[in-house]
Amino acid sequence: MVKVIDGSAELKKGKNLLRIKITTEVDGVTREYKITYDRHRIDAAEGFAFASVNAPGGRKADAERFSALVEALTGRRPRVYRMKDGRIRIKCGRKHLDGFARYAELADAIERWLKETGRRA
Repeated sequence: MVKVIDGSAELKKGKNLLRIKITTEVDGVTREYKITYDRHRIDAAEGFAFASVNAPGGRKADAERFSALVEALTGRRPRVYRMKDGRIRIKCGRKHLDGFARYAELADAIERWLKETGRRA
């Protein structure tokens, strides 16, 4: 079960980054998740986050909760990668960003970021 408590998005000036913050309760665990979007590979909008080792249940449980949150908000499950050093990276693409943009708390900053980066949206 996913319950969204708060959400915001902000542009990081000088770095062309978009940071989305979502405070949520998933399976009884309250956490603030952050996704940072940048332009990679041929102007594609890609967002990344890392699961926390300090979260209840460890990285694997945190990655599952984060994935459930993204899927609940966007309708698409993000890709989850295990790194050689033990970290777990969560990757969101443009379709996830479009899903996040449906929410009023995030929409203005997302649209502004897409325009300010001046590349193909």
